[in-house]
Amino acid sequence: QVQLVESGGGSVQSGGSLRLSCAVSGYFYSSYCMGWFRQAPGKEREGVVAIDHDGSTSYADSVKGRFTISQDNTKSTLYLEMDNLKPEDTAIYCCAADPSGALGADFRLERGLFAYWGQGTQVTVSS
Repeated sequence: QVQLVESGGGSVQSGGSLRLSCAVSGYFYSSYCMGWFRQAPGKEREGVVAIDHDGSTSYADSVKGRFTISQDNTKSTLYLEMDNLKPEDTAIYCCAADPSGALGADFRLERGLFAYWGQGTQVTVSS
């Protein structure tokens, strides 16, 4: 079983930055895919970015050039660096993980195909 716990959310003004963290615990396969999703009030969940076991990434068009996904050397923590934040980035952000190495980051991100999910952390961007 894999547990995911997010942290780092908060309130910032437009143009500001935040870094989210996702602590990974439990058994973790060497072949994996991890990602960040977000859901704003009244809207459907949206895939933000995913990273596959080979390091390949897939970003939503809305965050390209502003958000960056990364991991620490032990792969026990997933990060999401968010720069130039906009009010439309306001949402609950969740990290997700899947032990399968198949399908690819973009395919999983687009369809939300992840087996494990965190509870989420709130990000609020004011204008």
